[in-house]
Amino acid sequence: MRQRILSGAVLVLFFAALVVFNRSFPLGLNIVVALISATSVFELVKALGLSRKWFLCGPSLLTAAAVPFCNNDFEFVVYCLFTLVVFSAMIVYHKETTFKEVGVLYSMVVMIPSALQTLVALRSLDSRHTMIYVLLAVLSAWVADAGAYFAGTFFGKHKLCPSISPKKTVEGAIGGIVVDVVVMLLCGVLFSRVYYHGEVQANYFVLFLIGFFGAILSMLGDLSFSLIKRSCHIKDFGQVIPGHGGILDRFDSVIFTAPFVYLLVGLLPLVGA
Repeated sequence: MRQRILSGAVLVLFFAALVVFNRSFPLGLNIVVALISATSVFELVKALGLSRKWFLCGPSLLTAAAVPFCNNDFEFVVYCLFTLVVFSAMIVYHKETTFKEVGVLYSMVVMIPSALQTLVALRSLDSRHTMIYVLLAVLSAWVADAGAYFAGTFFGKHKLCPSISPKKTVEGAIGGIVVDVVVMLLCGVLFSRVYYHGEVQANYFVLFLIGFFGAILSMLGDLSFSLIKRSCHIKDFGQVIPGHGGILDRFDSVIFTAPFVYLLVGLLPLVGA
C-alpha cells in the first residue's frame, strides 16, 4: 500500500508541475500525453500478443504518438493514413493476421489516443484557466480510484463485479464517488482563494458534476480495461509504475473521464472572472 501511495503522489506532483510550467514550456503537455498514449497502445499490443507483428505494431505506435500533437483536422488525416496503412497490411500479410486482431487493435488505437488528446484540447478552451482543467480531468479519475480503493479496503463487504474485478466492492464505489465530489469541491476553494487570491470564483456545481460523474466514468474505465485484461489472461498491462502496474493500468480511467471533462467545461465554464 505504501508503494502505491508514493507512486500516486509522484504522478500527481508531476502533473501539477506541468500546470505550473505550462507557460514556459507548453509543448511539455503534448510530449507527456504522446508518451502516455504510445506506451498505453504498446502495452495493449503486448497483451494481445501482437508485438512481433511489426506491420500492425509500428503504425499503431506512430499514430498514438502523433495524435496528441494534432488539431482536429490533422487528427482526421492521421487516422485516415492509419486506416489505409493497417488495412493494406492486413491484405498483404493476410496469412499472418486476422481481421479480429486488426479490428480490436484499430478500435483501441482510435479510442485511447483520441481520449487522451482531450487533455491537450482542454488547454485551448481558455488560455487563463485550462491547465487547471487538465489537472482536474486527471484528478477526478485518480481521486475516485484512490477513494474506492481505501473505502473498499476498510469497509468493503458486497462485491461489485466479482466476475470482472473480484476486489471491487459496492462500498468502495460509493466511497470513490463521495471522496471525488469532496476533493473536487475542495479544489474549487483552493483555486479560487489560494491560487487566484479571490480574483475568480469557481463554479461549484460544475465541480460537483466532475466529481460525481467523473467517479462513475472512472470506475467504468477501470472495469472495462479489467475485462480486457481478463480476456488476455494477464493481471496488469505492465510494471512501469510501482504499486499500480503499467501506464494503461493507471490511465484507463483517465481515458473515460478526460473527454467528459472536456465536453462539460466546454458547455459550462468552471471558473469566471
